[in-house]
Amino acid sequence: MPRRAVIAGITAAFVSIVPSASTAHAQDLDCSDFRFQEEAQTVFDQDPSDPNRLDEDQGPDDGVACEALPRRTDISATSRARSPSPVPTLGARTGVGGVSAPGPSGRDIGIGVTLAAGGVLAAAGYVALRRRRG
Repeated sequence: MPRRAVIAGITAAFVSIVPSASTAHAQDLDCSDFRFQEEAQTVFDQDPSDPNRLDEDQGPDDGVACEALPRRTDISATSRARSPSPVPTLGARTGVGGVSAPGPSGRDIGIGVTLAAGGVLAAAGYVALRRRRG
């Protein structure tokens, strides 16, 4: 196999893998990623082994995540005291990482484009190699 083909294959694999190397750390959450305690509690309840360390307050772990955050019930009680009519809310649009915008992020799109480009380059290299031999 020609040296150029090997180098091209290694380069294509490297280019397609490196952008996704830091996405494993993107899911590490802490209390500042949440607006309300209930959102943090939902994530904590999904995995009680607490890999994100959401129950790291003073004293023993009590199973309550991010106790310093305001509670949604406290906010609604004070707003009801000010206005007689309840104001409808959209609720929590949660996903991994708390409140998020709908659709893929720019980073997700960039990773997808990079992977697609790596695949196209690999396919083009394979076709060029086949034509040279054939």
